Amino acid sequence: MIEEVLGVSWGVFIGVVVVLFGFAALMTGQALAQTWRPYWHAIPYTALLAAGAQFVGYALFEGNLLALGWLIDFVVLLAIASLAYRITLVHKMVNQYPWLYERAGLFGWRPKTP
Repeated sequence: MIEEVLGVSWGVFIGVVVVLFGFAALMTGQALAQTWRPYWHAIPYTALLAAGAQFVGYALFEGNLLALGWLIDFVVLLAIASLAYRITLVHKMVNQYPWLYERAGLFGWRPKTP
């Protein structure tokens, strides 16, 4: 059932989308945050990564190219890129402006209190 929606088997989905293209999404999120790009840039980049993951599943593992799995790939990769973007941005803000901000958990910062 779920393999029909994904277009590939679970193993291929985990290996190709989560591991291989997930690493690319992680690096994309970090690169966007390191260069102070706005978050919305992650959306078209992740769409291209999802299309690439769908094509790899089709070309190498005889998956269905036109399956709805592209949307699932997109959501998973966007989640990975978003987490990487936010964590990197928080790290950058706290380290670059230590006199202004302090870390407030993994995903946030707050103004430093005197």
